[in-house]
Amino acid sequence: MCNLLKRLAPTEGFTLTPLDGVKLMRWNRSLPRSPVLYEPSIVVICSGHKIGYLGHEIFHYNPQHFLVLSVPLPFESETIATEEEPLMGISIRINISILTELILMLDQGSSHSDLGSHGMVSTPLDAKLSNAVLRLLQALASTDETDILGHNILREIHYRVLTSSQGEAIRALLSQQNNLGKISKALRRIHSDFADDLNITKLAGESGMSVAAFHASFKAVTATSPMQYLKTTRLHKARLLMIQDGTSAALASTKVGYESPSQFSREFKRLFGKTPMEDVVATREALITLPFDPASRYVTVQQ
Repeated sequence: MCNLLKRLAPTEGFTLTPLDGVKLMRWNRSLPRSPVLYEPSIVVICSGHKIGYLGHEIFHYNPQHFLVLSVPLPFESETIATEEEPLMGISIRINISILTELILMLDQGSSHSDLGSHGMVSTPLDAKLSNAVLRLLQALASTDETDILGHNILREIHYRVLTSSQGEAIRALLSQQNNLGKISKALRRIHSDFADDLNITKLAGESGMSVAAFHASFKAVTATSPMQYLKTTRLHKARLLMIQDGTSAALASTKVGYESPSQFSREFKRLFGKTPMEDVVATREALITLPFDPASRYVTVQQ
């Protein structure tokens, strides 16, 4: 895996592949603990070490473990890497359509347990999943194999995770009969309508739960309160608008649902450690987007 990743991701940063939702990662140096927002995904590390901090819990994902995020989560991430042992890995966005098809085929006829665990787990990497990830990287090294085999291998990887020890948490993504399924629905609502006037009463009602039960279940899954999660999501979305689209801080704050630009600036600095302007300048100086290469069909974002 490492030899393939060195070839497929020769520079630091994220390398986007021709397969939608699949990106490679590489860092030749350690990165300090900082806030991130991950979409539902499967992350397999082949070299180096990453640490995720969610509430009071710590998640290690390294060559012996892989990370599964069954819901979109803001948390803090730290990277441990050196030139001799760079951080190398692959991130696969969870495909709801594939999961739906697989669950219908499996149809074990058993009801889901009422899970209270977080939507983020670190799990030992077994031989079958490791083999599937290796074959995916081998396919990505060939244009023909990517086109012909890539999607089938992604489907297998979803199956391997679905039938792993954490498969129940993934199944709960599609079920509204347990707390994780209901909270997952609320999280999708927040991410699609974060600029709207959302409140805990409205979200709880849409989830079919009392306010107290919704608040407790939400915190059990995300390690934060619903309103804190909404605020963090808005700040991450605003940061992307400013960095990627050049939107001003005042306009970005309005677009994500803030009424007060000064409040937005205060909360932004509290989360990211810099004012919006300082963060945009620092990020743009560090961020280099390399041109798309039609021959290799890869895009590298160096960071």
